[in-house]
Amino acid sequence: MTEPLRVGVVGAGPWSHLVHAPMVARHPRTTLAGVWARRMDAAMTVAAPLGAPAFTSFPEFLDACDAVTFAVPPDVQAPLAIQAARAGKALLLEKPVALDLDSAVELANTVAQAGVATQMVLTWRYNDDVRRFLREVEAVVPIGARGVFLSGAFLGGMFATPWRLEQGPLHDLGPHVLDTLDAALGTIVGIEAHGNPRRWVGLLVEHESGVTSEVSLSAYTNVEPSRAGVEVYTRDGAIVVDTSAVLTDETMVRIVDEFVETVETDRPHPLDVHHGVRLQRLLTAARADLDRPRRVLH
Repeated sequence: MTEPLRVGVVGAGPWSHLVHAPMVARHPRTTLAGVWARRMDAAMTVAAPLGAPAFTSFPEFLDACDAVTFAVPPDVQAPLAIQAARAGKALLLEKPVALDLDSAVELANTVAQAGVATQMVLTWRYNDDVRRFLREVEAVVPIGARGVFLSGAFLGGMFATPWRLEQGPLHDLGPHVLDTLDAALGTIVGIEAHGNPRRWVGLLVEHESGVTSEVSLSAYTNVEPSRAGVEVYTRDGAIVVDTSAVLTDETMVRIVDEFVETVETDRPHPLDVHHGVRLQRLLTAARADLDRPRRVLH
């Protein structure tokens, strides 16, 4: 029997406590090798209930791991993931892969040089409903699509973190919607953005297939329940998936299942760091539009 993959968790915030650490600790093919954070008390808060060690030394943490999963802000993730890749560790990365394109490309180049396995935690794509939706879309001829992710997450609570409040919904919510539209309608080859980068963002997306899609993003509307999902329109009607509750136990098991397979088989995962860089290019282009002065009609 193959020994469980030793996976360490980087970060000690709520997302680490609620998702990354338990999904590794409870999976039969992985063991939680430890939790790293800058403060020992924070690391212990996540690690101790799961019977895992806590680390504040990143090199010592890496020595205890075969692979690393990240639950930290993207500007923290990228440099730490570069160190982990250079140490030969497989990487389970959160989205976006970095805050800026240069850091994302540097990480991808380091991964290529090190030859380590990578996978992105784009939770929508591991959900049964989303995978069923994508299979249904494969069998039709789309004429257009809409994607939406609207919530009140930035108004308070675990997701109202400094990097999210600074960057707005584009970098946090955008990767989920863009990735799913990319999978449904074909490679995204063009993107235009408008709106307020920290309130409401609209995207016009062009796909290699010739189909156009539209996206609405906001984390400042306390609508209940939150609105999230994709609608693909055809001549005969619409194919719809609701993604407002995709983070199920089954989804988390599948994330780890596929990560272990990726590490053991050495076959690239379709949602690897290079896919993350492609999404980063779209985010960068969209943000440039949002930061550009708008033309006012008189």
